[in-house]
Amino acid sequence: MPTTLSEKAKKVKSSSTLAITAKAKELKAKGEDVVSFGAGEPDFPTPENICEAAIQAIENGATRYTPASGTNELKKAISKKFYAFNKLDYKPNQIVVSNGGKHSLTNIFEAILNEGDEVIIPAPYWLSYPEIVRLAGGVPVFVRCTREQDYKLTIDQLAAAVTDKTKALVLNTPNNPTGMIYGEEELRAIGNFAVEHDFFIVADEMYENLFYGEEEHVSIASLSKEIYKKTITCSGVSKSYAMTGWRIGYTGSTPDIAALMSSIQSHQTSNPCSISQAAAVEALNGPQYTVAEMHRAFDKRRKFIYKRVNEMPLVSAVEPKGAFYLFVDCSQVVGKEYKGKTIENAADMAAILIEDFKVAVVPCGDFGFDDHIRLSYATSTGEITKGLERIESFLNLL
Repeated sequence: MPTTLSEKAKKVKSSSTLAITAKAKELKAKGEDVVSFGAGEPDFPTPENICEAAIQAIENGATRYTPASGTNELKKAISKKFYAFNKLDYKPNQIVVSNGGKHSLTNIFEAILNEGDEVIIPAPYWLSYPEIVRLAGGVPVFVRCTREQDYKLTIDQLAAAVTDKTKALVLNTPNNPTGMIYGEEELRAIGNFAVEHDFFIVADEMYENLFYGEEEHVSIASLSKEIYKKTITCSGVSKSYAMTGWRIGYTGSTPDIAALMSSIQSHQTSNPCSISQAAAVEALNGPQYTVAEMHRAFDKRRKFIYKRVNEMPLVSAVEPKGAFYLFVDCSQVVGKEYKGKTIENAADMAAILIEDFKVAVVPCGDFGFDDHIRLSYATSTGEITKGLERIESFLNLL
């Protein structure tokens, strides 16, 4: 029998966001003046107190294996944060610390899915959700949410998507790529529906500290005991504390699900990085003023980029209420000609922008919308201004 490679692995798409970011860095390394709207990471340095905690951990010899699901010290810090911020009572035995948010999601789906189980994913969606579901043997079921509904899932849509194979719903608020948020009543309706129809809610709350305006973040698991039991809450330190490279994500769930995830992780990675865990303890327990400082900067940029894009021809966007992304509707660009060639989709637009205008944007075909692009405003106002001027120059040539 000939040796063959995994058919499952062959079907997995590589991350277009990471590819765009890598392309921008490659051009910058060659001396090109590239403006990148690609990366989903804060442009701020990790706060000094967090870095000092990591250095101290190294000097104290904290370089050995830890318990598979994380140190007790970090679990206690996460438990305290869940209670104070999310109004959720997750004890340390209900918490699993992983190597970043993607790893947390991988653990979740491997723990809850059997082959052929369906996972409802509202579109637009973060591009990794369907790939992680497929790798765990699940079947992604996409529900397209339109601009007219602020790109958010409705109960009628949810009811139409549910089948006897539905195992879970992915709910991401604040949302990547749209920046939209679900309010308490919307969450309560979705949560009650999940309880009634007996499926899990995978609540991705990675951007929970990046809410703008008067509304506050609401964790769906906090709305009732029944919803709490059906929810697996996901978060991490990457976005709130500028710690993307430290790779610490975490989940709160029922003890039985947490035990399964811990067992899976014990074989896959042994444990999260011991030094990163020590840094995460300081992030959660230490001063929080840097979180507020980043929030103010992002809010200022959000207002600027939203206003500026909607002043430009052929493109428009709904005002984001959270995270640090602007989801830009480019449907009027599709069908236009540039240098004698027709622009078929946002990917074509993105290719032109990076090659001819030295601007990196994320085309959102892999997010479920091939006529939209995502702009990250996790970069300076000066870079945002320069990049938008280049995009407008391109649009004026169509």
